[in-house]
Amino acid sequence: MKAADTPPHADEKLISLPNIGKTLAAKLKAIGITDAGDLIKEGSQNAFLKIKSNDCHPCYSMLCALEGAIRNTRWHSLPKGVKLDLKSFYESVKN
Repeated sequence: MKAADTPPHADEKLISLPNIGKTLAAKLKAIGITDAGDLIKEGSQNAFLKIKSNDCHPCYSMLCALEGAIRNTRWHSLPKGVKLDLKSFYESVKN
C-alpha cells in the first residue's frame, strides 16, 4: 500500500484499497466500478448514490470508507472538515 494521501494507481484492485473489503468491493463491482481508477473517476458521493440505488440502506461509514479509499487512507483519519461535508451529504440523501 502507498503512503496515506498518495492517490492509488488507477489500475489498483479495489480490495487492495484501504477500507474496501470483499463486501464493499462486490457492491462497487455491481455498479460498474472495478478498480481504483473507476472509483476515483466516479467519486465517493456518486458511487454512494449508485450503491444506494441497489442497496437501500448504505450507511455513513460506507460513504466515509469510499472517500478514504480515494484518498488512500483509513476513513477514521479523514480530516474533520471532510467528515462534516460527507455527513451533510449523507443526511441530505439518506431517505
